[in-house]
Amino acid sequence: MARASHDSVLDAIGIRIVDGELPAGRVLTLAALEAQYEVSRTVVREAVRVLEAMGMLAQRRRVGITVRPAIDWSALDTRLIGWQLAGRRRDQLIVNTTELRAAVEPVAARLSARRATDLQRDEILRLAEELNRLGAAGRGNSPEYLAADIAFHDLILVSSGNLMLAAARAPIAAAIEGRALHGLTPGVPNPDALDNHVATAQAISRADADAAEEHTRLYVAAVLTEVRRTI
Repeated sequence: MARASHDSVLDAIGIRIVDGELPAGRVLTLAALEAQYEVSRTVVREAVRVLEAMGMLAQRRRVGITVRPAIDWSALDTRLIGWQLAGRRRDQLIVNTTELRAAVEPVAARLSARRATDLQRDEILRLAEELNRLGAAGRGNSPEYLAADIAFHDLILVSSGNLMLAAARAPIAAAIEGRALHGLTPGVPNPDALDNHVATAQAISRADADAAEEHTRLYVAAVLTEVRRTI
């Protein structure tokens, strides 16, 4: 095989771990990985170091490199999300991320209704109207819809004014993008979800925290019902 790069070795090992080909408790060695991927010891060490930082591997003297259980992984790491989207557990990852959204986004929308700037309120409303327009035209699986969808959810999290809620932006965006890139976003989105996106934006625009939270809860619930059908 052609000599692999650090990133390709890292991706290859990461995908094998998330797919269960390398299960928790499996002991690996630098020498075996070096031979398998035909790379230098330095490249292998760098890949292992990254996976160790992500909680996926652990190195111990006289034991070797051990695969750690999934509960120890850095679940919100966007590289890990990418591996899961590329592997056999893609559908479960999308469900898990949507469940995260169900916990986070309604609270963020409530806070956004209270704290967003006028400029942010106007932009959230514009993005919701853009989603509604594209969805009604059957373009829910278009690049334009994807860009507006990510921007809409990103801005609600940011305008919440809570840095910990805003930290969920990257994994949520990665999952939304991954779902689209794998052809899992329908051309005609759930109409209830679209209506509630607009209602959420309108509630944020008029600073109605209760309505913003409720309509967000409704649109995430609609998406969650949809993605749960895949597993």
